[in-house]
Amino acid sequence: MKIGFLAMSGVRACDPRLLELGLTLPGFVSRSKVIASLPSLGLLYLAAVTPEHHDIVYHDVENIDALPDSVVDCDLVAINTFSAQAPEAYAVADRLRESGVLVAIGGLHASVMPKEALAHADFVVVGEGENTWPEVIRAAEEGRRGMIFNARNFPSVDIDKLPVPRFDLLADRPYNRFTIQTSRGCPWCCDFCASSVMLGRPFRQRPVDGIIRDLEALMAVREKPYLEFADDNTFANKRWGRELCDALEPYGLKWFTETDLSVADDRELLRRLRPAGCRQLLVGLESPNSQALTGVEEKFDFKARRVTGMADAIRRIQDHGVTVNGCFVLGLDHDTVDSFQRIRDFAFEVPLYEVQITVMTPFPGTPLYGRLEKEGRLLYPGRWDRCTLFDVNFQPRNMSVEELQEGLYQLMEDLYSHDAVRSRREKVIKRWRNLTSLRTVDA
Repeated sequence: MKIGFLAMSGVRACDPRLLELGLTLPGFVSRSKVIASLPSLGLLYLAAVTPEHHDIVYHDVENIDALPDSVVDCDLVAINTFSAQAPEAYAVADRLRESGVLVAIGGLHASVMPKEALAHADFVVVGEGENTWPEVIRAAEEGRRGMIFNARNFPSVDIDKLPVPRFDLLADRPYNRFTIQTSRGCPWCCDFCASSVMLGRPFRQRPVDGIIRDLEALMAVREKPYLEFADDNTFANKRWGRELCDALEPYGLKWFTETDLSVADDRELLRRLRPAGCRQLLVGLESPNSQALTGVEEKFDFKARRVTGMADAIRRIQDHGVTVNGCFVLGLDHDTVDSFQRIRDFAFEVPLYEVQITVMTPFPGTPLYGRLEKEGRLLYPGRWDRCTLFDVNFQPRNMSVEELQEGLYQLMEDLYSHDAVRSRREKVIKRWRNLTSLRTVDA
């Protein structure tokens, strides 16, 4: 068979004012371009477990109008999608099936809405796909249809033995970053996180030698790739993190990843980050208000307990030559209209080199979605196109929908204008220069 792997790409928003204002601001555009241009590592893993006698193609598309002929010519196409992209993914799937192509849908959204996805596909993959995908192919070859393959009914994926992703399928496409996975899951289990719902497994980290094996395979395709580790919390384990940094340093590559604020507690790890190539850490701060964070995590209230030392922790990270992209979630249950100014002040006072703001979003299948549904606070049930992280799709507890929207607009202007971005970055760079001067004097 000819098998296609189709990734839905692009950043989405429904709010016309965001399209006119927020999504064109320079600070946001620089980050959204990165998100939109990342290849789908999940599909590259599926390609790696596809039996060798099949022909394979890989493509990224934003909508049905961009569907390439090489995909329409396939016998079977796997589509990976998030909730905001689900309507477009379903439209693409319907078009392919009309052309006689078998379609399999997987990913975060399909994993929590499998029956919905099955209305647009011949097969649905729920959860991690490496051990289920060969069975999907077998079902397609045998003429079976209308099947849901749940990872829980198969042996658990052993991430110590993951295959090398099929980086060779990316050819010479102009991606500005390439993904490698070092871990799966996160120990904190935030109630709004869709990733932990899909994985349904404890936090797991890969052996460092397996990560280096994948890196060398990627470098055979791109000599000097800029890396983004496809993780939710890379440095939850500090000892393992130091080992990873030591292994990465000889390659001289630059990379970016996500982690939590506890990375600032390990000074030895901090000293190894920049020599290993780390240029930025994305840290989910969510709010500078501990009350707003209480109860966000299902287990530990880790983030709420870190608020007091949050600013100092960020400075410690950035003082080691690694910038921080601080992420904030607007509309948490204890947020008020005063929360927007608190976030703005925090970002400039620390200062944060980069800032990412999103609206609290109840994704289907998450504890947050279930709670807001029970409380009657979902504004657009079933409107997955509004699960964009930028459109308000719920009733906030301590402000109106309009106040949350206006707060988002204003904060985007305040944080993402050219002058705002330059001001924060200049403060970080000035601090670096002062620290360098002090070290020179001490020496």
